[in-house]
Amino acid sequence: MAPHCHGKPGDPGRSGGDNRLFVEAILWVVRTGSPWRDLPTGFGNWNTVFRRYRDWVKADVFKRLFDACSEEPDMEYAMVDATIVKVHRHGQGAKGGLAARPSAARKVA
Repeated sequence: MAPHCHGKPGDPGRSGGDNRLFVEAILWVVRTGSPWRDLPTGFGNWNTVFRRYRDWVKADVFKRLFDACSEEPDMEYAMVDATIVKVHRHGQGAKGGLAARPSAARKVA
């Protein structure tokens, strides 16, 4: 990942302190679904992290990281886990469903 990230010592301008910590901060926000303002102080100032995130989005850094990781796709990112995708209650065998049964309609006719 390091060659594709901004903030390396050879990059022009001010470099970020720790790319790994920055990526962990982004993953924390994604994982918890919390707003940026609720980012723990251990990751740094939330506004600084957010501005750096916006800079990376504008520079297509995340697209380059994804492309670098998916050069040999093994479809791991497409796996669906049942812990995050829940079945609707009608699909779990809950009572309900059609009020008029198709077989009853045939008997009446």
